[in-house]
Amino acid sequence: MPPSHLFADPPAPQPPERDAVDALINRTRLLRGDVDAVRRDASVIDDDDPQLRWQRALCDLAVHQLDDLGENLGQLRDGIPDMPAAEPSGDGPARTPAGPSTGSLLSRVGSAEWNLLTDEVSWSDELCQIFGRAPGVGGLSLDELPSVLLAEDQPLLTSMVTDCLVDGRPIDGEFRILLPDGDMRTLHMMGEPVLDTDGCTASMWAVLRDVSTLRRGAHLVGRTQDTLRHQEQMARAEHRMAAELQEAVLPSWRGSLPIPGRGASGLDIAARYLPSGSGELIGGDWYDALPLPDGRTLFTVGGLTGRGIPATSAMTMLLGALRGTALAGIDPGPAMGHLNQLIECSAQPALGSAVCCRFDPATRTLVWAQAGHPAPLLFRNGVGCPLPAPDGVLLGATSGVTYEQDRMDLLPGDVLVLHTDGLTPRADRSAGPDVLLRLAPRFAQARTAEECVRMLVEQLGTDERVDDACVLVARVEA
Repeated sequence: MPPSHLFADPPAPQPPERDAVDALINRTRLLRGDVDAVRRDASVIDDDDPQLRWQRALCDLAVHQLDDLGENLGQLRDGIPDMPAAEPSGDGPARTPAGPSTGSLLSRVGSAEWNLLTDEVSWSDELCQIFGRAPGVGGLSLDELPSVLLAEDQPLLTSMVTDCLVDGRPIDGEFRILLPDGDMRTLHMMGEPVLDTDGCTASMWAVLRDVSTLRRGAHLVGRTQDTLRHQEQMARAEHRMAAELQEAVLPSWRGSLPIPGRGASGLDIAARYLPSGSGELIGGDWYDALPLPDGRTLFTVGGLTGRGIPATSAMTMLLGALRGTALAGIDPGPAMGHLNQLIECSAQPALGSAVCCRFDPATRTLVWAQAGHPAPLLFRNGVGCPLPAPDGVLLGATSGVTYEQDRMDLLPGDVLVLHTDGLTPRADRSAGPDVLLRLAPRFAQARTAEECVRMLVEQLGTDERVDDACVLVARVEA
């Protein structure tokens, strides 16, 4: 009789209490149900989101592992299954024991023993099923086994078997096999040598488990995690590029804008870009102030829909066009019409809003137009109010429209506030300009436009802002 690992093993310990194992099984089932519920919730969400795909893959992997844990505990509770009866030697029909159901844990675990003295190979029916072999065909010898492995996995198996037979090291490793039908499976092999009475290796036994489902789940988790990591890297790179582009385009001045000829009838201008509370993506908001060759001053704020590089690059195009029209002497109303045409002709159409103002220091006259944008707020003698807005639709909304412009006289000490619609925090979005108008008494005490901007930032520059925003303050000097 060939040596067997049953004789080489130490006496088996006493089985655990059945009630304790039942409690573990119940806890595993409850946990499995909770994880499965999370998985079902994730399955109804958009498949285009890589983070959600990664979460769902993790749930699938966890469910498979809990299924295996539950079946392992079930075997532990039920004890070693009855071995199939020996094949009868008489003429009566041989009885085939009922095999495990396809897909169960027992159908994914098989055992083998290779006798080095007699070259006998003993494979369980489950292992034959894993390898796609009929039980009557028998198992593969240690020399034949590498032939069904993928070529890159053959050296690993050879090394594990050699270490086991020569050095007596336990086997613990994974390899992939190709079935006769071309399917591939991943097997986890654990085994050890069986020694004879002289301490020499007489045979080797092993338990092999089909872990293909688990490894596919782990591979899916890794793949979706790599996709998510790549998208995060791309998002960071896009944010950095958009920020650099924005910094290159928006005026580099901080504090009051240095306007040549400022004095008795000039303007004091200060502006600020305020990022959103999350700061994840930069939008297409802008502010600008430009002294014109005839002594007048252009100042404007606006914004485009979208985020990231597309919005920032489109903002760059519009801001450059607006500066060009102002230098060409085009009034704010017609300038809005040119911007609308430019958006229509661009390769990436978008929607935008803007307000454009031109101030003449000789007459203290303001000419302005707007395109679907909040009107400038005028603060005079401690009281604030929005200016009556001339007609003007969103940029890019329709073609062939005319943008009206309005004219009004300003007084020394007047303060104009231009802003984009993301300036107010989340909780005050419905309040509209009232949030800003409350600052009128404080603006009356301010001596510079930069002081007014600081007051605005102190009042509204919170982490609760949903969108990024721009604010520009123009103060008529006495």
